[in-house]
Amino acid sequence: MTSRRDLLSLYADSSLLTRAHVRARWVTCPFPAVAAELPAAGRILEVGCGHGLLSLLLALESPRRMVRGVDVDEEKLDAARGAAVRGDLPAAFDVASGAALPPGPWDAIAIVDVLYLLDAATQLEVVRSCAEHLGPGGTLVVKEMALTPRWKARWNELQETAAVKLLHITSGSQLVFLPPAELAGAMAEAGLEVRERPLHKGYLHPHHLLVGRKPA
Repeated sequence: MTSRRDLLSLYADSSLLTRAHVRARWVTCPFPAVAAELPAAGRILEVGCGHGLLSLLLALESPRRMVRGVDVDEEKLDAARGAAVRGDLPAAFDVASGAALPPGPWDAIAIVDVLYLLDAATQLEVVRSCAEHLGPGGTLVVKEMALTPRWKARWNELQETAAVKLLHITSGSQLVFLPPAELAGAMAEAGLEVRERPLHKGYLHPHHLLVGRKPA
């Protein structure tokens, strides 16, 4: 089993700010629960990978995974690349090319805390596009924030407003938190068999997980 120490040690050569960010991110986001929904082997794409925490966790857990992460933030991607090299891991990181996804088919695609930075229509379109890029039997895993419990949703909104608009830690210009049911509906319309569950127990944030499986 991959330990927190194993993963975070990959960022030992990163800046102090990056090391602090990935540590805080690991503590506040249920990455292991997300990783558990992804296949142990195959081609896996992470959309909006940031510093690469999930991508590197997946690569550390199984060398049979070929992981690729894309993001709009070149500085974060540099940190992810450096961590991958340090760990000699099968993970590659590239700058996102507009709204286009890297060519599939993918055995799995993961999106963690990214969609809320897009307008509602674009969020649903990204979900549909990801479904189209899956191979038969492929899995789409989306981890976003729910609107309940209300106090957790409010806390998340205040924190993300500071991160995006004040501190500029996260790239974006808007915050649009859709009800998970809308995202699940878009996944179902794209032909995926969807299940969902809350993941906020033990966390300050209203984490919610959606898993869509494409028929084989």
